[in-house]
Amino acid sequence: MEQLPIRRALLSATDKTGLADLGRFLTECGVELVSTGGTYKTLAEAGLEVTAVSEVTGFPEVLGGRVKTLHPHIHAGILADKDNPEHHNSLEELGIAPFDLVCVNLYDFAGALERGLSDQELVEEIDIGGPTLLRAAAKNYHSLAVLPDPSFYSRFQSELRDSEGGIGLAFRKELAAYTFSMISRYDRLIAEGLQGS
Repeated sequence: MEQLPIRRALLSATDKTGLADLGRFLTECGVELVSTGGTYKTLAEAGLEVTAVSEVTGFPEVLGGRVKTLHPHIHAGILADKDNPEHHNSLEELGIAPFDLVCVNLYDFAGALERGLSDQELVEEIDIGGPTLLRAAAKNYHSLAVLPDPSFYSRFQSELRDSEGGIGLAFRKELAAYTFSMISRYDRLIAEGLQGS
């Protein structure tokens, strides 16, 4: 898919920089917002209409927030190939709506290391759902856009505005490549942090 219309977005951001503005922009573009805990609260407090992930999954956030987005109603919506009729039929049969945008950034593990947390506290700062969402979205860049960092928000908004509601394949591929590189750095930091703790 060369030009991807953006109609439904999943947002889950540790770094809330520019989040309300992005949410407002997406809402003005007619994009449905789906979100998790703290991100949901930020968007709702900004007066935006947003659907909780638990409403999509039919399952509450559990284990103190360790499990929120690890669910077929989320990941099938991210991983579906929009050019594959079988994927489209599967989503329809299961009542799953596809996502067009995944905006996720990760827990601040580097900050946790700097604070000198105990081993038990440190493991709570290892993001599981975030990298999983990002990897899925980056893998499926032909059918979806991934926004892994607030530094891309402005450019994303400009492209969406200039193309009247779509994001081009070249930009989506660039974002996907950045995402995989970022996750690799994140995992390396965790491995080094655990070895040194």
